[in-house]
Amino acid sequence: MPLGERIKELRTEHNWSQADLGTRIGADSQRISRYETGKLTPAIPALIRLAETLNVTIDYLIIEGAPRRPLDDANTELANRLHQLGQLDPDDRNAILHILDGLIAKNKVRNALQNAS
Repeated sequence: MPLGERIKELRTEHNWSQADLGTRIGADSQRISRYETGKLTPAIPALIRLAETLNVTIDYLIIEGAPRRPLDDANTELANRLHQLGQLDPDDRNAILHILDGLIAKNKVRNALQNAS
């Protein structure tokens, strides 16, 4: 789905008019209309304001097929830590992966036992 269609879809999910969205991001309704019709592509600062206002990630707005994720997610702290794992040396990274594998396996067993009950 093109960027303009995503903006329109998200705006209508919030039950906002083009003027409402424009007010929230510091633009007028005509600019929002041009974004939605594809006549104008938002500059990066406008994309940031749109993502923040519509509570979606920028990649969802601009990349076809990107998963929809909220910008403000309860898992942000976890995602930030996972990103930092790439900075660990390989042995430490492998240790973390083994711990995660164990926790995931434990959770699967617990769920299987609960479903069997």
